[in-house]
Amino acid sequence: MKMEDEKKSSSVSDVGAWAMNVVSSVGIIMANKELMSPNGYAFSFATTLTGFHFAVTALVGLVSNATGFSESKHVPLWELLWFSIVANMSITGMNLSLMLNSVGFYQISKLSMIPVVCIMEWILHGKHYSREVKIAVAVVVIGVGVSTVTDVKVNAKGFLCACVAILSTSLQQISIGSLQKKYSISSFELLSKTAPIQALSLLLFGPFIDYYLNGQFISNYKYSSAAIFFILLSCFLAVFCNVSQYLCIGRFSAVSFQVLGHMKTVCVLTLGWLLFDSELTLKNILGMATAVLGMVIYSWAVEIEKQAKANISLVKESLTEEDIKLLKDGMENTLAKDIELGNSKA
Repeated sequence: MKMEDEKKSSSVSDVGAWAMNVVSSVGIIMANKELMSPNGYAFSFATTLTGFHFAVTALVGLVSNATGFSESKHVPLWELLWFSIVANMSITGMNLSLMLNSVGFYQISKLSMIPVVCIMEWILHGKHYSREVKIAVAVVVIGVGVSTVTDVKVNAKGFLCACVAILSTSLQQISIGSLQKKYSISSFELLSKTAPIQALSLLLFGPFIDYYLNGQFISNYKYSSAAIFFILLSCFLAVFCNVSQYLCIGRFSAVSFQVLGHMKTVCVLTLGWLLFDSELTLKNILGMATAVLGMVIYSWAVEIEKQAKANISLVKESLTEEDIKLLKDGMENTLAKDIELGNSKA
């Protein structure tokens, strides 16, 4: 009964973490769309804005530690620096990829993260995937691809930036889970340790990256009260988005995070149609339906894997020391008989 209650509690926590990630991610995309759109407030400084996000997240972490809400565990500084560099490469690479590539190729590069994460987990952690999981991943990729990919134009610089973005983002997501397990640290505490480093580096270099992207310095931007409100709203949502991302990867896996993360793509397309008069064609609808089907198959496949592992562990736990001893004695007796028979034949 106790185990069933723990499972229910864990399932509720998993759903809560995932719901927080979907709601905050979709919310921040909608807020940033209004903030950065030429028809909105034309705040085209994405990298510096991300620096603001991590600065607010770092502040929340500092307050949390000071009030005793979270505890601070030791993680070597070089690991935090290495992780922060990879995470910042991911952010910068994504922004450059979006600028230099067509929307179609940008979407393809994002879709390719799922197989890249699978390959990286296989190389780094020796992880293997069932046939059902592979099929589900393929269905999700096809569905999202049909929904989002339009024109596909590639250039050398854009391709290089896309490769950097894909590799660094995949490595970052795998590292979140491995660092949490390695140092037995909570997702929020890990975020609290890395956020100040990311905030400092992005606020230092972000304005220059943004100047390269759009030819304007953030100091020349004319702020209005509405623009400031959307910047603050974006920062507020970013805290929940960052925390929930670390929570989800700590609870699930980098592959699950990528696969189920495409639910956000479906939500963004739907909300874009409802709120911003974006076109929603039959192709989009069929693609979204295929993607959702793939997510359902993936959830089913992962559940089958969990049950299989649980059954194996249950069998192992059910064997007492006496059972193991009897099995060993039985094997030894069988081996002795085989040797005796072999000698008698000789």
